[in-house]
Amino acid sequence: MTDQLQRFLFDDFEIRGEIAQAHQAFQQCINNHDYPIEIANTIGELLIATSLLTATLKFEGKITVQIQGDGPLSMAVINANQDLEVRGTARYQGDTTGLSFSQLIGKGNLMITITPEDGERYQGIVALEKETLGACLEDYFVQSEQLATKISLFADGQATPVQAAGLLIQTLPASSDSHEEDFAHVCALAGTIKAEEIYTLGNDELLFRLYHQEQVRLFEIQPISFKCGCSQERCLSSLASLAEAEIKEILEEQESIDMRCEYCATTYSFKEKDLQILFTSTDPKH
Repeated sequence: MTDQLQRFLFDDFEIRGEIAQAHQAFQQCINNHDYPIEIANTIGELLIATSLLTATLKFEGKITVQIQGDGPLSMAVINANQDLEVRGTARYQGDTTGLSFSQLIGKGNLMITITPEDGERYQGIVALEKETLGACLEDYFVQSEQLATKISLFADGQATPVQAAGLLIQTLPASSDSHEEDFAHVCALAGTIKAEEIYTLGNDELLFRLYHQEQVRLFEIQPISFKCGCSQERCLSSLASLAEAEIKEILEEQESIDMRCEYCATTYSFKEKDLQILFTSTDPKH
């Protein structure tokens, strides 16, 4: 199964949904980082959550979903765009063995930043007060969008290959008298989903198992892919902000300047000959 997101709609209820699987993108996010399993699984859940959130928005641009706390996991972030190209990283310290999501975070916040190509940047912040990331995101939708939402997130960084998937159920503007009861019914069935089912079943088969008594319409599949965006040129641009004397001082101490991408763990190494272009461009005679 390829990494993908698919929207769906209940014909007889004012309710929409999304299913996402991103096993390969999850693997690429944690490659070369040697994260403890608790950190890796949090990244996997955050990756799926960001993909689901991105699909709820109608915009062209970027979204950043970040959690910050005072626990062992101080920061985890996923960046994505409207094409569901994603990347992510985390910072942690200390022993995380056996810690739950709330124990990893401690006291913290969830920040969702939307940067459209046209229009103003928007940021929403909610406190991380629930036991799971999914429940915290449900809080976000209630507080910022006034939309009842159920989010189920799954990640297994110890499986071979690793696995990450999730399901979102969300209310639409409703007029029927039975809407609250309908939504509770759909969410209760969503709560019965097993990790192995959402990891391995096709979306149509999974939805039939959950909602075989309902009419559910599936829409076009959107691919999810890992894309970092780092490059040697971007590293050079970053080094260009340093003074020539400072660069030369670093080179005298360690012969090369090594820059490691926080997201994909690629290391870019620059020796003096590689940096001559910076010295030339900053020379006042040129």
